[in-house]
Amino acid sequence: MSSGGRISAVMVSYRTGPVLFDSIRSVLSDPDIHELVLVNHDNPTNVTVRLDTMAAAEPRLNVIHTGANLGFGRGCNIGTRAATGDYVLLLNPDTLIARGAARIMVSTAQTLPPVSIVGARILNTDGTEQRGGRRGGLTLMSALLSFSGLARILPGVRDFHREQEPVPSGPVEAPSVSGAAMLMSRETFRKLNGFDERYFLHVEDIDICERARRMGGQVVFDPRAAFVHVGSTSSANILLVEWHKARGLNLFFRTYSGPAGQLALVVAGPLMTMALLGRALLIRASVRMSQARSRMRARMRLAQKRRNAGD
Repeated sequence: MSSGGRISAVMVSYRTGPVLFDSIRSVLSDPDIHELVLVNHDNPTNVTVRLDTMAAAEPRLNVIHTGANLGFGRGCNIGTRAATGDYVLLLNPDTLIARGAARIMVSTAQTLPPVSIVGARILNTDGTEQRGGRRGGLTLMSALLSFSGLARILPGVRDFHREQEPVPSGPVEAPSVSGAAMLMSRETFRKLNGFDERYFLHVEDIDICERARRMGGQVVFDPRAAFVHVGSTSSANILLVEWHKARGLNLFFRTYSGPAGQLALVVAGPLMTMALLGRALLIRASVRMSQARSRMRARMRLAQKRRNAGD
């Protein structure tokens, strides 16, 4: 990395699961990463001990223990204040970095105006593009259509999420990019006062992109930088996660909507919250049904083995 281009990766982990250590190894194996600052939000004791052991053996790993789940945005702010690089690469703790992706993002950032943000292409483990890496403008209508699922079935409606659209060949401007893999200069992060800590989980990335654009910066999606987001690894309750998302969306619209939007939010806000919580209930029911089927198949196999043993 050239002078003035050191990259500090920052992760916030709350009960992430075993993939956390795969993610750490992935980041530290990239020679473009100057350091990894990991903010430990109340992981189990065995995980905390293992993190400390890794940090003692790896000088590029800085583990900060908060002792409680303080939220994603606040955790990123804590980690970035401890970072020493020229650029900050914010990563989810269940992401795997492709070699060269961080360097590509820095190269793109160096071509942009001050107070700019670069996002990456977020992939599923099967190589398909994940929902949320590139997005359209967030409005009350786009949120309702997207989170209710109507945007996928209504003809002529462009979804807030753009992963189904053709992948651009190079960097393109976007209203917002995902905080799962987001890069900006440390000076930009300082000028933006970091993440708004009123957002506990979700929407803080959309908010910081909105503020960057309002300050004259650009938000750019660079498809050449790819990260695998394993996802669904945290033990956090899905209903609680979706409630935080709904709360964040309502806060975003209260902050940036005009008088007409504020009035519409009185009706749209509860509808959006119900859509998100309803989706979470359906997902939880589907998971429980799948688990029940697995248990039933296991009992049937055990019963068959016992019958065979008795023959």
